[in-house]
Amino acid sequence: MKYRNLFAEAGIPEEEVTKRVRECFDTIYNGPEGVRFYENVGPDMGYITDTGNNDVRTEGMSYAMMVCVQMNEKEKFDRIWAWTKKYMWISEGYGQGYFKWSCKLDGTVRGNGPAPDGEEYFALALFFASHRWGDGEGIYNYSKEAKDILRACIHNGESGREGYPMWNHDNHYIKFVPEAEHTDTSYHLPHFYELFAKWADKEDRDFWSKAAKASREYIIKSSHPVTGLSPEYSDYDGKPLNPEWVKRMHQRHDWFFSDAYRTIANIAMDACWCGENEKLADIAAKIQRFFIEDRNGVDDGIYEIDGTLVEEHAKHNVGLLATNAEGSLAVLTNTKADAKAIEYAKSYVLKLWNTPMQIGKYRYYDNCLYMFAMLALSGNYRIY
Repeated sequence: MKYRNLFAEAGIPEEEVTKRVRECFDTIYNGPEGVRFYENVGPDMGYITDTGNNDVRTEGMSYAMMVCVQMNEKEKFDRIWAWTKKYMWISEGYGQGYFKWSCKLDGTVRGNGPAPDGEEYFALALFFASHRWGDGEGIYNYSKEAKDILRACIHNGESGREGYPMWNHDNHYIKFVPEAEHTDTSYHLPHFYELFAKWADKEDRDFWSKAAKASREYIIKSSHPVTGLSPEYSDYDGKPLNPEWVKRMHQRHDWFFSDAYRTIANIAMDACWCGENEKLADIAAKIQRFFIEDRNGVDDGIYEIDGTLVEEHAKHNVGLLATNAEGSLAVLTNTKADAKAIEYAKSYVLKLWNTPMQIGKYRYYDNCLYMFAMLALSGNYRIY
């Protein structure tokens, strides 16, 4: 498989690209206090801090493992996985085989239930680790650990296993949380499911193939036909989360905001790993066009999915720019993209290159998305 280096295609020397990707990694993992958000713990553990909330989340831990396997950083990968298994893993009872979505920095539990985006990233990062470094003993038997996670994701609630599955078995959609019957478009990772269909338990591989197809269709269904924007949380019909759920949560999640920024990045990686998909690429192009033309190049704000501005400024403007730039992989893979879409996609690659990483309290989420975009656009976010 050929992985495109869009930075190099834009005229940036490859050695500069390689150096920049390493600098981004070092900023997160080895930078000074107040800049990094990875910490070693004792002789064999480590964690990623959500600096905005001062906690450890399965989202960040699973992202960090994926980044580490891409960067060939086995020691940090193993440290993060050891911390995760010690403090976040649910070994029995309700949610057996899942992970507690949030802990304090000392490992004390903050959130008892799981958040499914963590489980899917953990599973694929572990498969990649198995293929890149080989399986070890105990929790470092990576392929076994990955299969165990995916087995729980599909089969919890069956055969004496307590709790709920993370995927709806009728429509093959990932749920926002196992006990809820709505979803989050940014959780839909069809490029992951295509690989799960090769490496998970044999009896579950057909399920994952169907999930990949269903998730591609769902991303299209939940994305606005003009702007391409999708909501954070949505119903199975693709519409923004219904009002009753919004009332129960006491906050809005039917907008294009934080979680939803990731959808265009997921479209990009599906194109990178699985090939051209004209309809998904068109969504990425619409989002880029919206921010360039309707928002005058400002990658910031909270929106109704039709593009109506709700708030001018949001916490994660660098993260939004990073995911919009990553979307260029999908646009430039689409052989039917028009000249304007190609122009905008190329401009986003350079825009990200010329934008520094986030600083300050909310750097965690932005810089995780930034790191993924740098890997992807440099051709270093790969299948192992």
